[in-house]
Amino acid sequence: DAKMVLECRSFTLPQQFTPKYREPGNHNSGEDLLRTYLWRCQFLLPLVSLGLVVLAAFTGVCACLCRSLAPTLGIGILHLLAGLCTLATVCCYLAGMDLLHRVSMLPDKVDGSLGWSLYLALISSPLHMMAAALLVWAARSHSQSYYRMSAYRVA
Repeated sequence: DAKMVLECRSFTLPQQFTPKYREPGNHNSGEDLLRTYLWRCQFLLPLVSLGLVVLAAFTGVCACLCRSLAPTLGIGILHLLAGLCTLATVCCYLAGMDLLHRVSMLPDKVDGSLGWSLYLALISSPLHMMAAALLVWAARSHSQSYYRMSAYRVA
């Protein structure tokens, strides 16, 4: 009789990339490639999203210091990609948890409800996309007014 011990453990970076098996805990059952790559994506995609947001913020600060609205379209695209990465992270997490629950059952004293961080990710993804839409709109309207001003000066 195996006694199950319920305790929280943090994973090290190499442990984040260990393969997942078809039967959890049985290394002879073969590697489950789908669960393995879903787990890796849900670890890497938030880091990519964060990097894109930091790059967009850095580009925005540089554009403000140079008093230029030219990189606004690029900043909008970076925010759109960050929102898509966040949405993909949520999808990878939910798909991975569904696959895990199909092969193993939760212990009696474990709560399987979704946490607050998932809901924050679900809120932040559309906010990134709305910011991207506003930045693309601002870049487009700025370029149109710039062209009108140039035509006025030529006339």
